[in-house]
Amino acid sequence: VQLQASGGGLVQAGGSLRLSCAASGRTFSSYFMAWFRQAPGKEREFVAAVRSIVGTTYYADSVKGRFTISADSVKNAVNLQMNSLKPEDTAVYYCAASGPIYSGTYLRETSYGIWGQGTLVTVSS
Repeated sequence: VQLQASGGGLVQAGGSLRLSCAASGRTFSSYFMAWFRQAPGKEREFVAAVRSIVGTTYYADSVKGRFTISADSVKNAVNLQMNSLKPEDTAVYYCAASGPIYSGTYLRETSYGIWGQGTLVTVSS
């Protein structure tokens, strides 16, 4: 199974981008799908997650109200609509999928066994 992320690019502060991530290969049932990001010189951090099928969403405080995650559980695809972008949102964004996990662990990188290759988002001031 592979995840392919797309949609990154260069945008001015205040602008919007939509990231997409689709699965290919053998079929699987994800439990959570999520986006993480890694800014230059920083550790990878949680951005948003969606519990597949149920549709419950979770966000990091830094993006709450600006980003919206959505998922297509049948296609194992996940999108991230990013509005009101800020320079501090500049990072490589990674999508990820998990198998069955405890709901409280969706924040952890280690909960996700399948990762996309990353797509770069650059927000200019």
